[in-house]
Amino acid sequence: MPSSRLRAAALTAVVLLPSLVAGCSNGDSRDEDLTAQKLHWKDCPAPSRAEGGGSAPTPLPDGDPWQCATMKAPLNWDDPKGDTLGIALIRAKASGDPGRRIGSLVFNFGGPGGSGVTTLPAFGEDYAALRTRYDLVSFDPRGVGRSDEVRCENDQQLDAYFQQDMTPDDAAERTTLLDNTKQFNAACEKNSKKALPHVRTTDAARDMDLMRQVLGDAKMHYFGISYGTELGGVYAHLFPRTVGRAVFDAVVDPTQTSEQGALGQARGFQRALDNYAEDCTSKTEDCPVGDTPADVKNRIARLLAQLDAKPLPGVFPRELTQSAATNGIAQALYSKDFWEYLTEGLEQAYDGDGRTLMLLSDSMNGRGENGEYSNLVPANIAINCADDRARYSPAYVEGRLPAFRAASPLFGDFLAWGMVSCTDWAVPGAADHPDVSAPGSAPILVVGNTGDPATPYEGARKMVDALGDGVGVELTYRGQGHGAYDSKNKCVQAAVNGYLLDGKVPAAGTVCS
Repeated sequence: MPSSRLRAAALTAVVLLPSLVAGCSNGDSRDEDLTAQKLHWKDCPAPSRAEGGGSAPTPLPDGDPWQCATMKAPLNWDDPKGDTLGIALIRAKASGDPGRRIGSLVFNFGGPGGSGVTTLPAFGEDYAALRTRYDLVSFDPRGVGRSDEVRCENDQQLDAYFQQDMTPDDAAERTTLLDNTKQFNAACEKNSKKALPHVRTTDAARDMDLMRQVLGDAKMHYFGISYGTELGGVYAHLFPRTVGRAVFDAVVDPTQTSEQGALGQARGFQRALDNYAEDCTSKTEDCPVGDTPADVKNRIARLLAQLDAKPLPGVFPRELTQSAATNGIAQALYSKDFWEYLTEGLEQAYDGDGRTLMLLSDSMNGRGENGEYSNLVPANIAINCADDRARYSPAYVEGRLPAFRAASPLFGDFLAWGMVSCTDWAVPGAADHPDVSAPGSAPILVVGNTGDPATPYEGARKMVDALGDGVGVELTYRGQGHGAYDSKNKCVQAAVNGYLLDGKVPAAGTVCS
């Protein structure tokens, strides 16, 4: 969890061929009306290294292909006739009656730093109902994947970075953590200096409105998940009159500072761990990692303390450190479907084998089995640091440790020390928190999950209030994991589909179990 808003990264991928990607130009577009550009859709090739590798997306169940293209956007929206960058897009054309087609439905799956071009095909079948009336569209936001990727350290350096002790216990460990963070940030500035000032969420929101026009849509129909809800809120603030039918799922609290967000995540992940422990020990068979919920959590705490002193063999030649194990546990809490892997990983670790927990941690960090990293983490840090004004000193973090430990004995220190990620960042942050007020916008369906670890449930109500009167419509899902729609809960999907497909806004306060 290098940042307070990192989303699980265990996803397959697909992106554009190098020949299709428009990098920064030398001013050749200064006289070009970018809203009039034509997209050249082609079959999608295999993904780039920056997007995590893998195979090209297979055709949809009806045989239709996924198609990819690149949209030119201004590098600097304050100089819209200056240099451009390429925004990688993917789509699946609507499958239903052309006469009932509504338009494009644009997805952002979160992060920040997640590649929409790789994620949409991985979940494409989940959105088959929505495809009957929409072209399904997603994209790599600027700084991500093939959209002028942020680059920092190389794979070997990243291995070392993620192996370090991220919860220092003494002055020497604290100095090492701060030195390594400074080195990482300096590498980002060296390798991506031109991009770093232009990866803010407001820049991505302006890219989306250009995308809307280039796609030929009068309205922006949108499905945002996790950080995608913040991006959607910023879009609605900037362009309220062009918001069409929009859904926010796994909702970021837009009123929080980065510290408040990290503290909220500490509570959220602790709550998810409590739920996992209760679930495991309440089953009819014996829970293999503890006899009671308290026993499960106490054994995990002892394991982490032991790893702090002596790591276990992990994925050769790397070892499972305390930080990697904490990261792996957090990854498994993103979905109830992953709880079985958490149990398996803990069982193995208690027997001296750290492989499964390390693989979970690798997934969170965007590391492939071949040892290559996507640019998920560099992009995540770059976007967060460009957005968030706060810069926290080590002394300040140390003073806040008691509050974080009270929120989560397991994750508190980890998330508190993560706040130093932006301390030495080269670009100043934009604001304390995003402005999502959107008077005049069409209704936005805001879906909160009571068991969400990464974007705690309370954020949904805060988003509704911040959007303003008559805009946000709250729906509650009493479930587990990050997000609601992909849980396949029929009540949630009926409400979301009813709005996106038929314009039926559910009653505010609707609850799905």
